[in-house]
Amino acid sequence: MVKTRQEAYNLMCEWVTSESLRKHMLCVEAAMRVYAKKYGEDPEIWGIAGLLHDFDYEKYPNVDAAAKTGHPFEGVKLLQSLGYPDEVIQAILGHALYSGVSRATNMAKILFSVDELCGFIMACAYMRPDHLETLEARSVVKKLKDKSFAAKVSRSDIELGIAEAQVDKVEHIDFVIVALRGISKELGF
Repeated sequence: MVKTRQEAYNLMCEWVTSESLRKHMLCVEAAMRVYAKKYGEDPEIWGIAGLLHDFDYEKYPNVDAAAKTGHPFEGVKLLQSLGYPDEVIQAILGHALYSGVSRATNMAKILFSVDELCGFIMACAYMRPDHLETLEARSVVKKLKDKSFAAKVSRSDIELGIAEAQVDKVEHIDFVIVALRGISKELGF
């Protein structure tokens, strides 16, 4: 059964109350959509993976990886029961290192590579008067070196994602910035 973006968006809104988490998932969706186009894949399916990757985080923040409970395991159970495609399920599971699910597809690799990066780029954008408008990769790379800036963002996950996706770091960052510019209004900029 084909799922629509609207169905995924409604599910996300039903489960997520945090405005910042909603914005994060919209960012990841935007990045996934532009990467899907770049790779000749379906932007709807890739976008849905990005939009729903963290939708269960608020309800199930406590993870027991051995028991496969908590985020993203609980959300994936629901997505499976609703008939979401296996490639979306596997990508969502793979974005959590502790899930034990390898990132074997381009969708899964790109989801992992943009997840933490989107959060970091948004942190950079909030520090600028023009937000995303003139933000460049070199500024993001410089901020990545400052461990006290957006300290909760995993630099190692960003680096691992870039390595697994086999993309150039600067090009990848620029690509994601451009994707986020496309949804600036939805992000409140």
